[in-house]
Amino acid sequence: MYLGVKNFVMRKPTVVSIIIKINIIVFFFWYIFVPRPSFMVNNFLVSWSAVFEGRVWTLLTSIFSHNMLFHIFINMYVFYGFGTALERIFGSKRFLGFYLIAGLAGSIGHCLVSNYILKLPEVPALGASGAISGVILLFSFMFPKEKLLILGLIPIPAIWGALLFVGLDLWGLVAQSQGNTLPIGYGAHLGGAMAGVAYYILFVRKKMIIEQI
Repeated sequence: MYLGVKNFVMRKPTVVSIIIKINIIVFFFWYIFVPRPSFMVNNFLVSWSAVFEGRVWTLLTSIFSHNMLFHIFINMYVFYGFGTALERIFGSKRFLGFYLIAGLAGSIGHCLVSNYILKLPEVPALGASGAISGVILLFSFMFPKEKLLILGLIPIPAIWGALLFVGLDLWGLVAQSQGNTLPIGYGAHLGGAMAGVAYYILFVRKKMIIEQI
């Protein structure tokens, strides 16, 4: 029976607010650089082609990049809720390291999927969704019985919500590979999610105190 975490120290979160502010600044950059869109395209969009043309930094810069108001609002809203909880547990430095790892995994996931599954290496992606997927999966594995509200109404244990989240992304990726043109980076979501699960297994699970009654 899972009884919870007893050996984590709660800390004051600061990195989450900084990441949100950076995302907002980059969001406005997309509109400031309208006369020179190539600057944002070359530096804040990631794709297989971009990486192999030498713009390796886009693997990270793209995770701070949004150019649609709804996209950044949803991502930052979700990130604030889950990210604040994890930063309080891990501390700012460790949480930042994990976030960047999850974001990098998400970007790599997008590149691999677009090149090997969709056969479209030039397809670009942007957004924090991959990194946030890692945050959600890590939180859900740490606190599997914590209640999440689906659509803000339906309560569901976190672990089931995480599995539903991954299942929908897998279904979406299959549909996308068959010609569905919905512009969602399922590869990035799944890459970030895998990073969250791997981080839990390798670095967190051994610190969790689990008792069976």
